[in-house]
Amino acid sequence: MNHWLFKSEPGVWSWDDQVARGDAGEEWDGVRNYQARNFMRDMAVGDLGFFYHSQDEKAVVGIVAVCAEVHPDSTTDDPRWECVDLRAVEPLPSPVTLARIKDTPELSDMALVRNSRLSVQPVTPEEWRLVRRMGGLRN
Repeated sequence: MNHWLFKSEPGVWSWDDQVARGDAGEEWDGVRNYQARNFMRDMAVGDLGFFYHSQDEKAVVGIVAVCAEVHPDSTTDDPRWECVDLRAVEPLPSPVTLARIKDTPELSDMALVRNSRLSVQPVTPEEWRLVRRMGGLRN
């Protein structure tokens, strides 16, 4: 199983919106970056990811699971763009802010720190364990 981070502006698609979709989940559509698209091509059903609120909040707020493998993005007719479907798994009891992540030396190489603009990014097993623990979840 691989781990990922998915960024969304809460005014466009929030954690609460994701939770409201239930087990059916929702397409992670609208991604127009080749590297982010390629990461989605590497995903498998059951992979887990952090749900990150960008913009003002800048915090990991929940855990999502890939519930449908990569398929054409329904928001475009351009065959280059694909997406996966995600379902909410659980919220983090304590959101983990970008500032906290940046202040944690063990996370200094995390993609979120090095390439904060990328909307879909990989997370290493150690980063996964540490951010979960920082958010109040057991590993």
